Amino acid sequence: MSRLDRRGLLKGAGAAAGLALAAPLVARPGFAQGTGTVNIFAWAGYLNDEILGAFEKATGIKPNYTPYGTNDELLNQLRANNGAGFDLIWPTVDRVPNYVEFGLVQPLDESKIEVAKVLPSAWENSTNLGAVVDGKRYQVPTDWGTEAVAFDRDQMPLEYGSASYGDIWGESAAGKATVRAHSALVGLGLWLEAEGKLPRPLLDAFKTPEAQVEIFDAILAEAVARKGNIIQFWNNENEAQGAFRVNGAAIGQTWDSTAAALSREGLPVGFVAPKEGALAWMEGLSIPAGAENLDNAYAFINWFLTPEAGAMYTNATAINSTAVGSADLLSDQAKAFFAAAYPGDALDKLWWWPIQENWYVTKRNEYQDRFLSA
Repeated sequence: MSRLDRRGLLKGAGAAAGLALAAPLVARPGFAQGTGTVNIFAWAGYLNDEILGAFEKATGIKPNYTPYGTNDELLNQLRANNGAGFDLIWPTVDRVPNYVEFGLVQPLDESKIEVAKVLPSAWENSTNLGAVVDGKRYQVPTDWGTEAVAFDRDQMPLEYGSASYGDIWGESAAGKATVRAHSALVGLGLWLEAEGKLPRPLLDAFKTPEAQVEIFDAILAEAVARKGNIIQFWNNENEAQGAFRVNGAAIGQTWDSTAAALSREGLPVGFVAPKEGALAWMEGLSIPAGAENLDNAYAFINWFLTPEAGAMYTNATAINSTAVGSADLLSDQAKAFFAAAYPGDALDKLWWWPIQENWYVTKRNEYQDRFLSA
């Protein structure tokens, strides 16, 4: 996997939930008034009433938003509908080839996309991360974020440079940790790799089924031995937040948005990239094969890439926009959250999810189930 221009991608970005914009949101000129609707199938919590209302005001198009909780839920629903029922979906970029393989998404007409609105490094790097398949682009990168270490500042204080995925699995975290089963195996794998305890590099697991089995056998054995640390498994945002809010978690491998939301509530929860590298993902908008409102789908894509829309989205979700200029509209508090999560050389150490082919996902889910049932 080629090294990404991460500082170009991340420069000036920020993340914190529910923060006020540094400048008011206004409808930018240049949007022709449309008609009709656009049906959007997106992650739960991504599109609030403020965002949806601003889009309708700017374009005249009524958005209909249906939420989902996981990539697999999105893929399964679209397969059940044979790629119909929605005009836009929001998969992570590393999973886009799965949709292409099943014929569920259509190549994008780049002449209808205002590419200059996207951070150049995000547009370019998404090519190698899964947005482009056989020379055709199937996704516009709209946002990025990470899965790293959330921690209770009072019970388990951590600092960048020493914080590690190993803190989740160590003795001090017994009965206090929360993780998502399948990605926790990767985080644990990064720690084991750094300790010289994997039979081969972790990235090999994404290259061949044989390598995946060899590597994940070693990871699973460690995970099962340390399973007593896990007080709750999570599979979506609500469950991850609930682990800290009501179920006694003091540390966990969670999304950045999880820690930001809990911190906004006044809980002493921090978020920091571990020394092995935060698990980084990029997401974007794709058009299903059976989309009926194509012009409106492209209208939403282009509107979402305005600085104002990008900043509104980041402030609402704690996820970073790829829209050029959006970082300039974030509050000082949002920038402070980002700086605390990724100090020093953390941005250079980001571990970007490789493309997850269908064979990898199938086997990954088998290991996840074995971990959960052990």
